[in-house]
Amino acid sequence: MRTAAEWAEARLAYRFRDPDLLDAALTHRSAGRGNYERLEFLGDAVLNFAIAVLVFRAYPEADEGELSRYRAALVSGRTLADVAQHLGLGGQLRLGSGELKTGAFRRGSILADALEALFGAIALDGGFEAAQSVIEGLFGARAAALPAAQALKDPKTRLQELLQARGERLPVYAVEDVSGEPHEHWFVASCEVAALGLRERGEGTSRRSAEQAAAQRVLDALSEPVTGP
Repeated sequence: MRTAAEWAEARLAYRFRDPDLLDAALTHRSAGRGNYERLEFLGDAVLNFAIAVLVFRAYPEADEGELSRYRAALVSGRTLADVAQHLGLGGQLRLGSGELKTGAFRRGSILADALEALFGAIALDGGFEAAQSVIEGLFGARAAALPAAQALKDPKTRLQELLQARGERLPVYAVEDVSGEPHEHWFVASCEVAALGLRERGEGTSRRSAEQAAAQRVLDALSEPVTGP
């Protein structure tokens, strides 16, 4: 069976000098104190800067707002979870027995957090340039394949602009349910456009993500073709 160090070298193209950093980056809080939370904090900052440099170079004609949308698309929880899944990161995580039973190694939020922790661990182990190299290797193709910046506006912004262009009132958002442990809440939110008779629900790990999901559902409903009787 491949060790964590061998996995990291094969999938990240990086060899750790300090195996303790790698172990910490792969340890969830449910498995003990030496977990990835502090490394995640560092990795978030490393990732944001590395991605900012990446899109700055990839899109020389983009203005500040467009660059911000490109970066946001690449560092979103969904993108990070997708990258982590492709790396097989879930199979390397150390979790407590309760988390293992619930299949937490497949949970997007945990995968995204652990990936950021890995970037933090690499920055400490080999310096920022080493982390930047790994990040560019993982995100370079995704950066090159991004759609036009306009298409990357978040659903709430796009819905607001669409309704304003139609002369309609802005949507009303409400949190309908919050469940889960204090450190891993799950939100259900609604988005209502009363004048159009539309009301959709969305879910996510934060109020914002749930509202965004609900707004996207309203946008989807507005884009559906009208069919006759």
